[in-house]
Amino acid sequence: MAPRIGVVVFPGTNCEHDVVAAVEAAGGTGALVWHRDADLGGVDALVLPGGFAHGDYLRPGALARFSPVMEAVRAFARAGGPVVGICNGFQVLTEAGLLPGALQKNGRLRFLCEPARLVVASTASVLTAGVSTGTELVIPINHFSGNYTCDAETLRRLQDEDRIVLRYAENPNGSVDAIAGIANETGNVVGLMPHPERASSALLGSDDGLVLLRSLVAAAAARAAAAA
Repeated sequence: MAPRIGVVVFPGTNCEHDVVAAVEAAGGTGALVWHRDADLGGVDALVLPGGFAHGDYLRPGALARFSPVMEAVRAFARAGGPVVGICNGFQVLTEAGLLPGALQKNGRLRFLCEPARLVVASTASVLTAGVSTGTELVIPINHFSGNYTCDAETLRRLQDEDRIVLRYAENPNGSVDAIAGIANETGNVVGLMPHPERASSALLGSDDGLVLLRSLVAAAAARAAAAA
């Protein structure tokens, strides 16, 4: 039985159906979870997808962290559940304190919508465990506030603890250390700005996103098997 991947939907989210289709192409079963839900419905992994949660008022992700579902997301993450935030979902995870640092406006204040070459920098996460370090992937970005920033101590910890999971081959937005994605201390919570769901078919120009999503589905399947 395919593991259930919950996809959290906030008002303003616009990538939820793309993520459901992509995780199903990767071998999972997608299930939408509304932001007011306090119960995750027995999912085996969670994705916070891209969009403009609550209209990105104040700043991206700042209001979404107060949605009722986020208490369940925090509890799920604390229990070791796989959680991935994509683009706006990454912003929500930083605002909620589930990942360190913040996403600020891109360098030169440019909105970016283009393919990005990524390099897998660590296998110590639910999103990259099945991928060799150094693997190059082409996955699109689509953001205005995707410039990852953190203080020097946080950056040192991310580097020393092998928590930078993806870097840009050519830094498009000014992110510190060319960071495209990071993980928490245990590797079960990951945030990334590129959109793997938009690279889930060769017909879309690249299916490199499935490389990452298959790792997530595998982590969800392992969690489901452990709970059986």
